[in-house]
Amino acid sequence: MKAINHYVIVDKIKVEPKKVAGLIMTDETDQDNRYLRGKIISTGNLVEGLKDGDMIHYDKHAGHGISWKDTLYYVIRAQDVILVE
Repeated sequence: MKAINHYVIVDKIKVEPKKVAGLIMTDETDQDNRYLRGKIISTGNLVEGLKDGDMIHYDKHAGHGISWKDTLYYVIRAQDVILVE
């Protein structure tokens, strides 16, 4: 699987639920966190500044899911990446 143009294929990293004031915060209840963390699987040929294997943070409303070999990946635009670790 290879991304093309300005797209990036990302494997979303699941964040362990955290406790805040005794309440368990999951992805569904953590409304304050707008960004998700993921690992880049493939970058398109027009993407600059990102490479395969980079750990990134990206807008959670960006892109869409795609299933490949029984694994769910996310296809986002490179402009939706806000941070590279």
